Amino acid sequence: MDCDIKDIKQADSGKLRIDWAERNMPVLRLIRERFRKQKPLTGVRVGCCLHVTTETANLMETLKAGGAEVRLCASNPLSTQDDVAASLVKHTKIGVFAIRGENNKTYYQHIAAVLANDPQITMDDGADLVSALHTNGDSANVWAGLEETTTGVIRLRAMAKDGVLKFPVIAINDSETKHFFDNRYGTGQSTLDGILRATNHLLAGSKVVVIGYGWCGRGVAIRAKGMGADVIVCEVEPVKALEAVMDGYRVMPLAQAAREGDVFITLTGDIAVIRAEHFARMKDGAVVANSGHFNVEIDIEALEKMSVKKRVIRHEVEEYTLKGGKRINLLGEGRLINLAAAEGHPAMVMDMSFANQALGVEHIVKNRGKLSLGVHAMPVKIDKEIARLKLLSMGVKIDRLTPEQKKYLAEWKMGT
Repeated sequence: MDCDIKDIKQADSGKLRIDWAERNMPVLRLIRERFRKQKPLTGVRVGCCLHVTTETANLMETLKAGGAEVRLCASNPLSTQDDVAASLVKHTKIGVFAIRGENNKTYYQHIAAVLANDPQITMDDGADLVSALHTNGDSANVWAGLEETTTGVIRLRAMAKDGVLKFPVIAINDSETKHFFDNRYGTGQSTLDGILRATNHLLAGSKVVVIGYGWCGRGVAIRAKGMGADVIVCEVEPVKALEAVMDGYRVMPLAQAAREGDVFITLTGDIAVIRAEHFARMKDGAVVANSGHFNVEIDIEALEKMSVKKRVIRHEVEEYTLKGGKRINLLGEGRLINLAAAEGHPAMVMDMSFANQALGVEHIVKNRGKLSLGVHAMPVKIDKEIARLKLLSMGVKIDRLTPEQKKYLAEWKMGT
């Protein structure tokens, strides 16, 4: 299998890093052990478009342990860890099509390579695989798909609303054991990790502007605050803006925050959030980063037009000099900074996210032909089981309702 990796010798170092991540993924490990015995996915073709990281590698090995035939491509040109891709090909014989820094043409060629295996189940991080399948492929043999991200779920729901979605998709992102933890704690830590690795910037005393106060924005805000930053939140949704105020942050329009901020982080999933009028108001040396899935939240084209000079001043840092001499520092080409400049979410949190993916595949196999067209939530029973297993792995015990308490909660006529 062509893995598009120039130096296959990276495979051994990749294997060590995969093993390290596996130590911190006890829930997925339990699922893998059961899959290896029961083989619930025997012969099932799974096409995956995910960030090619050590945690993803453990998910791929889990699917293969269950009997699945797996192909994997990258869901972002800058998120691939080449040694991990090489290790998957060499040590597990999984077809991987991903190169860090690949151009758009190669990116979509790799998606096509995954679809060429005629997957029966798709697994997406951003819905590019499903989008390509609907645009250029044949979806007749697809039973259902799974989507990992908020951005992807938004795209899929739009497709369903327009009546163009051709098969059922399970919104893994909507599982509580995914978005409560992955989006908040994973994104919160890994986003700042990426910014610090790229810049070595001191957050204490800095004004950090968090744009978007969804679960990801909440996570980044609380982590930045914990490191001593003065956090400003920009939001368009009034309830979320009110929540940010009640959480103790200053809330203001981005046009106002642009004059104050030292570091700007977009987490909205929308297009052109930071625009020319914002760049024009920023301080000299402002740092701009994106932690949304696609590189559309920062209007890079506008920044290019405003600039008279551009240079790479550090790894993953492009310095744009505007007329008058002011400098704006763009991180990671405007792509998701936690993977462009760091390693993505910690394995401990991806353990739950990828447990959802693995059990989601099993759920689709068990319910083949029973899922209606549209975007579905994961069954609550599976979500709670993942939480139970995670607590068990952490040595945490919780109470249980007594029979009398269960009966009381089930009655509509409450006692006085």
